[in-house]
Amino acid sequence: MEFGILSLIPPIIMLVLVLLTRQVLLSLGAGIVVGAFMLNSFDIVPSFNEIWKSFSQIFYVEGDLQLGSIQLLSFLILLGITTAFMTASGGSSAFGEWAIQRIRTRKGAQTMPGILGLIIFIDDYFNSLAVGQVARPLTDRYKVSRAKLAYIIDSTSAPITVVSPISSWGAYIIGLIGTIIAAQEITGYGELEAFLRMIPMNFYVFGSIFLVFLTIYRKFDIGAMRKHEEKAQNTGELVDPSKEVPGDLNNEFKATQGGKIYHLIIPILVLIVATVTTMFITGIQGTPAEEEVSILSIFANTNVNRSLFFGGLFAALSGLVLYMFLQGSKSSTGKVVLEGIKAMLPAIYILVLAWMIGTIIGSMGTGEYLADRVKEANISPTFLPFMMFIVAGFMAFATGTSWGTFGIMLPIAGEIAATLDVAMFLPSLAAVLAGSVFGDHCSPISDTTILSSTGAGSNHIDHVMTQLPYALIGALAASVGYVIFGFTTSTILSLVVTLVIVLVVVLLFQPKQNSIEK
Repeated sequence: MEFGILSLIPPIIMLVLVLLTRQVLLSLGAGIVVGAFMLNSFDIVPSFNEIWKSFSQIFYVEGDLQLGSIQLLSFLILLGITTAFMTASGGSSAFGEWAIQRIRTRKGAQTMPGILGLIIFIDDYFNSLAVGQVARPLTDRYKVSRAKLAYIIDSTSAPITVVSPISSWGAYIIGLIGTIIAAQEITGYGELEAFLRMIPMNFYVFGSIFLVFLTIYRKFDIGAMRKHEEKAQNTGELVDPSKEVPGDLNNEFKATQGGKIYHLIIPILVLIVATVTTMFITGIQGTPAEEEVSILSIFANTNVNRSLFFGGLFAALSGLVLYMFLQGSKSSTGKVVLEGIKAMLPAIYILVLAWMIGTIIGSMGTGEYLADRVKEANISPTFLPFMMFIVAGFMAFATGTSWGTFGIMLPIAGEIAATLDVAMFLPSLAAVLAGSVFGDHCSPISDTTILSSTGAGSNHIDHVMTQLPYALIGALAASVGYVIFGFTTSTILSLVVTLVIVLVVVLLFQPKQNSIEK
C-alpha cells in the first residue's frame, strides 16, 4: 500500500506529543500504534500483530537471532554494571577529587568532554558512552547540568565521526561513495579522495563543533539550557529528580571511602582497549578474502556492536575484580550489579521503542517518499547542496537514523548532481552527510541522541529540548554556507561564512552573565 504524504503522520504525531507531554515512552508508543493501524487499514488484530512483529524482530527474524541489537542492549547493561562498580568502589569520587585539583574552572570541566569527544572518533556509540563515564565525575563537581554535558557529548560525537575516514561511519560512507562513483561513471578521483575532499564541505559539522566551544567559553546558555544551568549552579540539582534519568544510580549506595582513581581508570582503559581490539579483530575477519586488509577495510567490515559487547564485558569484569579486592566495600556485589542494570533500563526502553517506530516508519516508506519528492523536483544546480542538506535533515529527523538517510539520499544526490552539474557531485554528497547529522541531533528517536543522554546521565527529553536551539543555529549557518557555495563554488569562503554566522549569533544573543559563574 502506498501512503505518500500520509507516511509522515506517525513521526509527526510522535514529535508533537514529545513537545506537548515531554513523555518520550508515551510519544513513541503512540507513533508505533498509529503507524501499525495505518499499515493494516485499522484492523485491530493485524495491527497488534504488526506491533509485536516490530518488537520481536529486534531480537529474532526468520529463525535467526539478531545478535547486533542483542549485543548493543547487553553492552548498555554491562556499562551500567561497570559504572556501578566504579561508583561503589569510590573510583568516581576519587577521580572527581583528583580532577578538581587540576581543572580549576567550570569552563575547564566542560572543555574536557568536548576535547575527549573529538579525540574518540572511531565510533559515535562508543564516543557517547565512554566520554560520559569519564567526564561525569568532574562536571558533577563543578555543578554542570547533565543536559549541558549531554549536549557537549552529542554535538561532538557524530560530527567528528562523520568526517573521520578511520571510523565506523567513515568506512561505511566511503563504501557507499565508491558504489555511487562507479554507478555514475565519474573519473578523476576514487572514493577515499572523494571523502577527503568532502570533509571541509560538511559545514554543519564544523559549525556545530565551533558552537560547542563558544557555548562553553561564552556561557552561551539559551532557552531550556539556561534554566538547567542556573538550577544546577543555584541549587546543585544537576537533573530534575522527578524525571527518569538513564545511567544515573540515584545514590542507591554509598561509595567506599578507600577508593582510588584506578578504580575508575582501569575499567575505562579496559573498555577502550577491549573495544578497539575487537573492532580490529572483527574487521580483519570480516574483510573478504579477495580484498586487501587495510585500516579502511577493517573499519568498513568491523562489527561495532560485537566489539562494544566484549569491551563492556571485560570492563564489567575488571570493575568486579577491583571491587571485590577493596577493603571495606559497603554494598554486596549482587546489589551493585542490580543497581547498575536498573540504571540502564530507561535507556533500553527508549532505544527499543525507537527501533520499533523506525521499523514502522520504514514499512510505511517515509524515507522513500521524501526521496522521491527530491528526484521529481526541478532543482537548479545552484541550490542543489542546500536542498540536499534540508531534505536529508528532515529525513534523519523523521526517521531517527543518519545511516538510513545516508543509504537512501547519497545515491539520489549523486545521481541528480551527475545529471545536472558534476561540479556539484561532492558538495551534494557532503550536504547529505551534514543534513543527516543535523536531523539526528534534533530527533528524539535517534539512537545517538538516546545514548548521549545515557552517557551523560541526563533525562532524554531534557537533552533533546536543550540541544535543539543549538542544532538549529548550526543548521541556519550551514544553510547560508551551502547557498553561498552554490553561487561561488568556494569551499573556504562558504565555510568561513558558516563559522562567522555562528559567532555573530553567539555575540548578538549572548545572555547576561550569571554572577555565580566562575
